[in-house]
Amino acid sequence: MKRPRTPLFPLVVATAVLGVLVGLDTLSVERALAIWAVVLTGLVLAGLVRDIRSGDGPSRARRFEAAVRRQPAPSAPPVELVRMERELELGIANAAYAHRGLLPLLRAAATARIGSRHGFDLEHRPDAARRLLGDDVWELLRPDRPQPADRHGPGVPRHLVAAAIERLESL
Repeated sequence: MKRPRTPLFPLVVATAVLGVLVGLDTLSVERALAIWAVVLTGLVLAGLVRDIRSGDGPSRARRFEAAVRRQPAPSAPPVELVRMERELELGIANAAYAHRGLLPLLRAAATARIGSRHGFDLEHRPDAARRLLGDDVWELLRPDRPQPADRHGPGVPRHLVAAAIERLESL
């Protein structure tokens, strides 16, 4: 059978012990009160230990433990990554966005990659850049690429963008 979980339970038990000791008239009242205080303290401490072990401690302790266990909030992605994702999606959806945003972004990546790995510039040695990139990727990234005929039409197909990024990563 489960004992009651009220804060007054230890006080009631200790007071009953005090009543028995005073009623037996074998101890002085002062000594009975001292025993009552010791029994009450022991019962309170036993209750606190039981509550801590069972996780039912004071609410302040529960709040502290919850705060310690709380996972940190996921950090937001870097602003530049969000911008690139937006340029990618807009460039796939719309030809004008592809020409103004996505393709210059990919061209800048190609220029940086070719410059750091092969030591020449995309615009100054277009034949060498075309050999490195391949014809399909070169057609997307060439510096003299003309404006799209239909500015409101679809942008660059996703599979071509993926192929261009894969090619740039392999350089």
